[in-house]
Amino acid sequence: MRSSKQWSVPGLVLLMAAAILVMIIGNWNSWASDRSDQKTDDAYTRSDLTPLSTKVAGLVAAVMVSDYQSVKAGDLLVQLRDDDFRAQVQQAEAAVVAGEDALINNQRQKELQDARIAQAVEGIHAAQADIVAAQAGIEAARSTVINARSAVDATKADVDRTASERHRQEALIAVESSTPQKVEQAVADADRYSGLLASRNADVAAATAQLASREADLNKAQAQLGSRNAELEAQKRQRAVLDSQEMMLKADLNAKRAALVVAQTNLGYTRIVAPENGRVGERKVLPGQLVSPGTQVISLVQDEVWVQANYKETQTRHMRTGDPATVRVDALPGAVLRGKVAYLSPASGSSFALLPPDNATGNFTKIVQRVPVKIVFDPNQPAVQHLRSGLSVITTVRINAQ
Repeated sequence: MRSSKQWSVPGLVLLMAAAILVMIIGNWNSWASDRSDQKTDDAYTRSDLTPLSTKVAGLVAAVMVSDYQSVKAGDLLVQLRDDDFRAQVQQAEAAVVAGEDALINNQRQKELQDARIAQAVEGIHAAQADIVAAQAGIEAARSTVINARSAVDATKADVDRTASERHRQEALIAVESSTPQKVEQAVADADRYSGLLASRNADVAAATAQLASREADLNKAQAQLGSRNAELEAQKRQRAVLDSQEMMLKADLNAKRAALVVAQTNLGYTRIVAPENGRVGERKVLPGQLVSPGTQVISLVQDEVWVQANYKETQTRHMRTGDPATVRVDALPGAVLRGKVAYLSPASGSSFALLPPDNATGNFTKIVQRVPVKIVFDPNQPAVQHLRSGLSVITTVRINAQ
C-alpha cells in the first residue's frame, strides 16, 4: 500500500504534463501565426529568366558574348547571316519604288485627262454658242426671205399695173387716142418694173440660200455638239478607268510596303539583342550552325533579384503587402539584407502545379499548404549585387498584427 501511494503523485504529474503538451501542440499553429515575426527557410532568390530564340531560319554568323557575361539592354548577342534578308529588303524596296512610280504616272495621266475633259467642256460651250448664233442667223435669214417675198409681191402688182397701162396706151395710140410719149412712158414703166421684179426674185433666191446656209450651220453646230458630248463622255470614262487603276495601284503599293516592312523586320530578326540588363547563361549555338525559327540560342537572367518565400498558410493570416522583412543568405554568411513584402500569391503553390492535388477520393490527409510570398530588397544595399537566382535564404517578416 505504501508503495502505491509513493507512485501516485509522480503519475499525476506526468499525466498533467502530457495534457499540457497536447494542448501546446494542438494550438502551436495558432500561436505561431499570431507572433509578430514569421520565419521560413523555404525561400530562394529569384530573377526573371528569358530564353532568347530565333524568329527566322539561317546560319549563325557570330556569337558576340561568352557564357555568363554581363550585358546591357540592346547589346548584340547573336548575329545570323543576313545576306538573303538584305537582298529581300532591297527587292522589296525596289518594288515599292516601282509602285510609287506607277502611282505618280497615274496621277500625271489623271491630270492630263482632266485637261482633256476641260477642253471637251470648252468645245461643248463653243458648239452651244455656235448653235445660238446659227439659230439667230436663221431667224434673220427667215426675216430677210419674208421681206424679199413681200417686195416681190409688191413688185408683181406694179408689173401687172404697168403692163396693163402699156397695153392700154398701145391700144389707144392705134386709134390715135394717145400720144407716143405716153406709150413710151408706159413701155418704160413696164420694163422698169419687170426688171425690178427680176431683181426682187433674185433677192428672194439669195435670202432663201442664206437661210439654207444658216440651217446648215445649225445642223453642223448641233452635230458638233453631239460629237463634243460624246468626246466628253469618253474622256470621263477614261478618267473613271484611271480612278479605278489608282485604287488598284494604291492597294498594290500598300501590299509592297507591307512586304518591305516584313522584309525589314525579318532582317532585324537576324540580330538577337538583350532585351534588358542582365547576365547571359550558357550559349546554345555556335558560329556556322543552322538554326530554325524557335531555336533557343541563349538565356538572359535579368539583374533584378527578389526572394520567393514559401510560408505556411497559417503564417500568412496577418501578413500584408509592405510588411518589412529581413533576408539571410547562405552564400553570404553574416549578411542581413532588408526588404519588404511586395505581394502574396493569390493561390497556394500546389494550385500552380502541373497536376493540382485532387482530394475527391476517400483517402485524405490534411497537409498545411505553402503560400508564395514575394519579397523585394530595399535600395542602397551593395550586397544585393552579389546575389544570384536560386540561392537559398532564410526570411523573417515582421507582422503588425491587428
